[in-house]
Amino acid sequence: MAVRAAESKKATDIRVLDLTGITAFADYFVIATGANARNVQAIAEEVGLRLKHTGELPFSVEGYTQAEWILADYGDFLIHVFSPKSREYYDLERLWRNAKTVEIPPE
Repeated sequence: MAVRAAESKKATDIRVLDLTGITAFADYFVIATGANARNVQAIAEEVGLRLKHTGELPFSVEGYTQAEWILADYGDFLIHVFSPKSREYYDLERLWRNAKTVEIPPE
């Protein structure tokens, strides 16, 4: 659901990392990039709206105002929406390189 919501708002380089057995604070990361601050916010909003319709509400959302890195914590999974510059700088895929990449099936 989160991946499809991000795709609908033109997110790029969407990745899902399976952190099961690697960390205790989350099972999955959904990572996406927005083209600019407004796009980063739009992606995060759309993901939040679609998940809300399924009864999923975030425990917290951080970084919305700055829109460089919006982090939404849904407990078992975290949504990361980055600006291109922040995505490159924080490089979560490298930081969590032991995580398995989940194949995202075509729509």
